[in-house]
Amino acid sequence: MFENLKMEVEKCKYCKEKFGFEPHPVFWGNQNSKIVQISQAPSNNVHSTMKPFTDMSGKTLKYEWYQITDEKFYNKTNFFLGALAHCYPGKDKNGNDRKPPKCCFEKWIKKELEIIDNEIYILIGAKAANMFFPDEKFENLVFKDNIFNGKTAIVLPHPSPLNKKWLKDHKEFMEKRIIEVRNTIKSIIV
Repeated sequence: MFENLKMEVEKCKYCKEKFGFEPHPVFWGNQNSKIVQISQAPSNNVHSTMKPFTDMSGKTLKYEWYQITDEKFYNKTNFFLGALAHCYPGKDKNGNDRKPPKCCFEKWIKKELEIIDNEIYILIGAKAANMFFPDEKFENLVFKDNIFNGKTAIVLPHPSPLNKKWLKDHKEFMEKRIIEVRNTIKSIIV
């Protein structure tokens, strides 16, 4: 069932007309990935490489925040690396990344979350957090362990270089919370 779903996702071209370019669905993980990590959407760089977090945000996340190697991060037994949409959505008329289309979450991501037998969730960024916890304040979600589908759900700010102000305004994230998150991750992965 999981492999069939993966093949369907990888063939999806549903948003081609909406995007104005050929979508490249990025799918990384397996049915037994220990950590399901959901972010906003792949970046343009990920669109090209077809490998999640191969950008500046990825460097911050993997090497500074998690302090793990690419070998551990890209080990599909450790991480299912998903997003609210499988494809890079392109830029809007102002040059900002478009929002991920909700149809992808409804059509694919929900199904994936039902099939994967994970231990914890990590939600990256306010958009991902809001999709899972629409009635809670982002800052509150970041500084506590949450529950989704009966499992721990950790919420992180986006590791984008554009997020420096949030990190500066919330020093306790780097001083305390990310250390707790890092220890949790290292206790789970192989």
